[in-house]
Amino acid sequence: MSYFTPDRRAQAEELLSLYPKARSALVPLCHLAQEQDGWLRPEAMEEIAGLVGVTPAEVRGTATFYDMLHTEPVGTYLIAICTNIACLLDGAQELLEHAEELLGVRAGGTTEDGRFSLEEAECLADCDHAPCVQVNHRFVRAQTPEAFDQLVDDLVAGRVQETIPPHGTLCRVRRDGGLRVDRQQIAAERAAARAAKASRAAAADEAKPSSGGSS
Repeated sequence: MSYFTPDRRAQAEELLSLYPKARSALVPLCHLAQEQDGWLRPEAMEEIAGLVGVTPAEVRGTATFYDMLHTEPVGTYLIAICTNIACLLDGAQELLEHAEELLGVRAGGTTEDGRFSLEEAECLADCDHAPCVQVNHRFVRAQTPEAFDQLVDDLVAGRVQETIPPHGTLCRVRRDGGLRVDRQQIAAERAAARAAKASRAAAADEAKPSSGGSS
């Protein structure tokens, strides 16, 4: 039985069909699993490993490389405050300390109710609005303690659900563009490419000089 829900298992199969090699779908499948659970559970990594033909350790090793993938539980809302140089000069450290006091957790922690995780981030690429703040990878422009307090209040009250979904959701809209070629045509072209590669390899082997010595 699949660990994914039926709908997401179908999405996983669609993702796999987009790539000539299954392993290329590893990161997209990790995002799919994180959308389902909010983080990458060990069971999800085991299934992903089976789908792409690697070990669970390789899936975990890849996931831990990327900041947007989490192999441990995080809050429903992951708040990231940039403390890189531009933001630091504009009060990021003070804002981070204010956030820690308001939420009652240090950077890297999660509130007891599981609602908020707080992290200190590297450059989030919104330097015009320093200090930069994101919630679930959405820019929120909460640059002052007062604005941050209002943001937390809005999140608790559910007033920003239309713009900030729970952690793990990268896009609310299912992709309907991209690859439009018939799947049978794709399979035929890939089979032809493999056959041509094998033919070239065989021709190269035949062209190699014999290693036997002269009598």
